[in-house]
Amino acid sequence: MTSKPDLFTIGHSNLAAERFVALLKEAGVTAVADVRSVPFSRWCPWFSARALAERLGQDGIGYLAFGNSLGGRPRDPTLYSDGIADYEAMAASPEFRAGLEQLLHTMTHHRVCLLCAEREPLDCHRCLLVGRALAEHGLKPAHILFDGRIEPHAATEKRLLRLAGGEEDDLFGDLGARLAEAYRRRAHAVAARLKRPH
Repeated sequence: MTSKPDLFTIGHSNLAAERFVALLKEAGVTAVADVRSVPFSRWCPWFSARALAERLGQDGIGYLAFGNSLGGRPRDPTLYSDGIADYEAMAASPEFRAGLEQLLHTMTHHRVCLLCAEREPLDCHRCLLVGRALAEHGLKPAHILFDGRIEPHAATEKRLLRLAGGEEDDLFGDLGARLAEAYRRRAHAVAARLKRPH
């Protein structure tokens, strides 16, 4: 990596608790900002909020809950479009902006890692919503991948463009517009759905 990331993200998936903590320590993380709307895991109970906060505390890593402001499942039904969480509307909401400001303040005291559940950054709002907003603020997020590699957000965006069927160095068309459309398409594919009443 050419420049040091401003913060990290990680998806816990089914990582063993020891491996998860080791990845954080290798990256120099001093606080985890949990951006899960529901900070609970039935399959990996060590990632439920209370157990996780206790486990991290044993290694001197802070735990902060950001799910209410930066979570991917908004409680406000107006932040859904056709039953799918609308990341662009969410990013413009006062709650999200306040959460982002709080996160930026936390970053002045800690080396922060955003936590969510999905293994792949491009399957998760931590990248497609929060990471994008941070990058637009001029910050350099990086994603701790399942195998321990650290992928700069700019490289993740290149993967996103390829996934959307475009090349990042295409001489034709506006890169910003193509990237925005790639974000929109990916978010539509992976964002939370409103549960339909039976």
